[in-house]
Amino acid sequence: MKQIPRLHIVGRKNAGKTTLVCELVLELSRLGYSVATIKHTHHHHELDTPGKDSHKHREAGAAGVGILSSQMTAVFIPVTRKDNETDRYRRFNTLFQDCDLILVEGDLHASAVKLEVWRSAASEAPYAASQAEILAVVTDDPVTLNCSVLPRRDIGTLASSVLKYAGL
Repeated sequence: MKQIPRLHIVGRKNAGKTTLVCELVLELSRLGYSVATIKHTHHHHELDTPGKDSHKHREAGAAGVGILSSQMTAVFIPVTRKDNETDRYRRFNTLFQDCDLILVEGDLHASAVKLEVWRSAASEAPYAASQAEILAVVTDDPVTLNCSVLPRRDIGTLASSVLKYAGL
């Protein structure tokens, strides 16, 4: 099984992570790349609908539940305490085998390539100021850091940088 490059777009709340991920997906897709995305959150969300058949299957103890409809395919995989983040990302690698790249929105603590989107309006220093594992900061605001600073307004340059960092 091929290892699909995974790149995390991190940043503080309201820094523009979702907007940047969406713009990158549009641009990379336009360039002919197949891009999957993962939204990482620390909050508990019930992604399945309680009372629906798929939820009942999971509650009954199914190791995984899939849904096939005319418009969507979805998979719900319950997590146990022994499942670590690395193993969970490995599962996505299997599910997204037909893709060229996986972009993750968030997960500052993952051991993977990370770019930070930052705006001075967030009023807090970039994470990259204290976390050397962030390879670059994406911003149009002036900032001095010990990593690359990429222009936010230039999605073409950003897409090229993402491809370079992902080894594509």
